[in-house]
Amino acid sequence: MKRIPLIAAALSLASTPSFGAHPLITDDTGTQGKGMFQIEWNNEFAWNNTDDGGVITEETAGESAIAISYGLTEHIDLVAAMPFKWYSIEENGVQVGDDSGIGDMSIELKWRVLEQEDEGFSLAVKPGISIPSGDEKQGFGSGAVSPGIMLIATKEGDFGALHCNAGYSRNNYRDDAADEATRDDIWHASVAVEINMSDNLRAVANIGMETSEEQSNDNHPAFLIGGMIWGVSDNLDLDLGVKCGLNDAETDTALLAGLAARF
Repeated sequence: MKRIPLIAAALSLASTPSFGAHPLITDDTGTQGKGMFQIEWNNEFAWNNTDDGGVITEETAGESAIAISYGLTEHIDLVAAMPFKWYSIEENGVQVGDDSGIGDMSIELKWRVLEQEDEGFSLAVKPGISIPSGDEKQGFGSGAVSPGIMLIATKEGDFGALHCNAGYSRNNYRDDAADEATRDDIWHASVAVEINMSDNLRAVANIGMETSEEQSNDNHPAFLIGGMIWGVSDNLDLDLGVKCGLNDAETDTALLAGLAARF
């Protein structure tokens, strides 16, 4: 299996990605409405440094993803996403790795199964699959279809909203060596909050943890995100955020930026 840095692995989303209102990772229960579209362009630029016995490794990586959501009904969205990824590794100032390519495509179905408008509470379920569109020899794809599911809860109020996610994905790899080195079962738990600063500006925060994909690592990645979402108009949002690793298993720092257009 080709060597892929920690930072690139951290950018690789679970087998079935689930995105909230970027820069959040935690998803919300909102859907587009029947016949409506949303196009998102989300970007992540990440940095990670380690010192292993005097060997200083500097890793940089990034991901740019396009996601399209379509409202099949008022309560059901079909979501497809395609990422492009890149990374570079230096050891003691000497470059030892540098590559880029498309990742695995994801297809998901978000279904808001419960809505209590008076209470501002709703529940959704989001099953999906990843399709092996990325080059597994480059390390950007698994070479196999992988399923997953996310359970989503949202509580809205005058201050903003609170979102909770709990999810599971199955890691499938065509390459035997990659399959043996990675865990089959990946669990995810996260919480996010949105605070209304004004009519068109929201402050957001997100914390979460996910099972480490490395079979030999019991230190599971944990993250914290802070950022802002600016509603330029009713149909266009711009966002900016910073993601920080809460332990050594997560990437040190990442800059998040994106936009979402609805029509």
